[in-house]
Amino acid sequence: MNFNFELILFYAVVVTGLIYLLDVVFFAPRRKKQNKENMPIIIDYSRAFFPVLIIVFLLRSFLYEPFRIPSGSLEPTLLMGDFIAVNKFDYGVRLPVVHMKLFGDGEPQRGDIIVFRWPPNPSFNFIKRVIGVPGDHISYVNKELYVNGEKAPQTYIQTDNPKDESGETWRAIENQENLLGIKHDIYLDQTNQARDFHDVIVPPGHFFVMGDNRDKSADSRYWGFVPDKNIVGKAVLVWMSWNGDKTRVRFNRIGTVIR
Repeated sequence: MNFNFELILFYAVVVTGLIYLLDVVFFAPRRKKQNKENMPIIIDYSRAFFPVLIIVFLLRSFLYEPFRIPSGSLEPTLLMGDFIAVNKFDYGVRLPVVHMKLFGDGEPQRGDIIVFRWPPNPSFNFIKRVIGVPGDHISYVNKELYVNGEKAPQTYIQTDNPKDESGETWRAIENQENLLGIKHDIYLDQTNQARDFHDVIVPPGHFFVMGDNRDKSADSRYWGFVPDKNIVGKAVLVWMSWNGDKTRVRFNRIGTVIR
């Protein structure tokens, strides 16, 4: 089951704030007249939690939102169990819940890693790398990427043996890809056949995204473009990382700037 934490937090702020306001305006003066010191528990909790809830709501709505990496689709850049901070203002400030842009004209750039509401079902958040911006011509042939007719060259780094989401080890070829000046590492699985496509044009107001784990990522190759209205923000920092397989903290990843 997928919980809409943003909506739940919004309702919690509204309910506790309303109870707080009613207490200040009506109930507290009445208690004072009746010389009652104890307040009902629901009012006590609302007055205690409302300031905390409103601060958290404003921070995650307009500044930074935490996000946990749920899959290996962005390996080797981001690992399952990474907890990241998502910048909410670089691409324009949006109203929480309704997600309407208030101001700001920033847009994702080629190479950015973004969190977005998955177009087939916006109740789920996905995270991928932007490969194509509006107007770009994208091709993917024999596991090699072409943007506007220019090949994104790859340089071999090493052969790795990561684990997939089921816990099975697989043989990954780790290459460095140069995406028109943006260098980042990718994984390739030579046992999987590439899903080739030719000259896909990114429409206005949309973005083409892919995972760095190229053969193990459900991305724009399969379900299409990401509209600007679905964008949550830009992934900027790993603030915690938990290796679930070994049940320990990956201290070496804490503070990693996401590129």
